[in-house]
Amino acid sequence: MTLTPLFLLICSNIFMTIAWYGHLKFTDTRLWIVILASWGIALIEYCFAIPANRIGYTHGWSAGQLKVTQEIVTLVVFALFATLVLKEPLGLRHLGAFACIVGAAAFMFVGRS
Repeated sequence: MTLTPLFLLICSNIFMTIAWYGHLKFTDTRLWIVILASWGIALIEYCFAIPANRIGYTHGWSAGQLKVTQEIVTLVVFALFATLVLKEPLGLRHLGAFACIVGAAAFMFVGRS
């Protein structure tokens, strides 16, 4: 099983997190400008996400495995973004939610040939 989809999903989620939450640092900017900027960033995100899923699927990953992996990557990227950029602290609730998602991933990957 190739790790290329994982690396592409990480890149994809970095751009998507910036598109979805980066504007929170610029609350004085007009909403329509933020929307257009976010669309542009999301287009770059798609350039990573679509190949990640295509490559993963054609190299033995199931659609479920790709989706659960994407969710884990999303949480990790968002946690880093929230703490480093938005200066929001992470607590036990975040850790518990993350553990549940990792558990879901285990169900998707364990026992699959």
